[in-house]
Amino acid sequence: MNGVRLAVSWLTVLPVWGPESVDRSAAGRAIALAPLVGVGLGAAGVGLLWVLVWSGASAAVAGLVVVAGLALVTRGMHLDGLADTMDGLGSYGPPERARAILKSGDTGPFGVAAIVFAVGLQAFSFTALAQAERWFAVLLAVAVGRVVVVIACRRGIAAAPDTGFGALVAGTQHPITIAVWSALAIAAGIFAIPDHRWLGPVVVLVALGISALMARHCTHRFGGLSGDILGATLEMSVAITAAGLTLGT
Repeated sequence: MNGVRLAVSWLTVLPVWGPESVDRSAAGRAIALAPLVGVGLGAAGVGLLWVLVWSGASAAVAGLVVVAGLALVTRGMHLDGLADTMDGLGSYGPPERARAILKSGDTGPFGVAAIVFAVGLQAFSFTALAQAERWFAVLLAVAVGRVVVVIACRRGIAAAPDTGFGALVAGTQHPITIAVWSALAIAAGIFAIPDHRWLGPVVVLVALGISALMARHCTHRFGGLSGDILGATLEMSVAITAAGLTLGT
């Protein structure tokens, strides 16, 4: 239960307290349970989306409100990580310079563009999924973002210098854990697009692959894994998955 509480306290604003002291073992368990938090967040997002549409709100407004709600319940930290990561990638400087940009707290043009793209793509995709009544697809997209966090923390990945969170979680995830969550996500894709059962698993597989490549590139570019990289890959994987699951509408 310590792992569950720690995962919830790290990934949401819910008033759940984790253990008093956190070592790499506890951090690894929390990251391994991150997809369960994603399922909970996805279910809440689906509930809010359905209520808004049922109450007469336009699907477009409902989709944007759900994205805003997810950002609120996660403190906006993933979007902040996305902005910082894109600004760092756009610096074209050495890893030390890129990491300095990550820690600066300022948001540059690359970061703003990335947030607009991710939020817009998620909102438009949730709109289309609501109109097609693909409610499970919304839940799956949110959950896949947390499966990607597990993949990004795979064994063999080092933490970026001077990063506290990265040092706790980098390299903590066993290949079996990654394989199990990836397989479950791909299998769940069967139920995301009822008219084309094969399409959902393909979308999830592609989203996981792109996100894994993005995490690998970022860790190489910044000299290791950091919390910002995890946030960036999470948000992009949600956007990619949600957009892919609108195919065939």
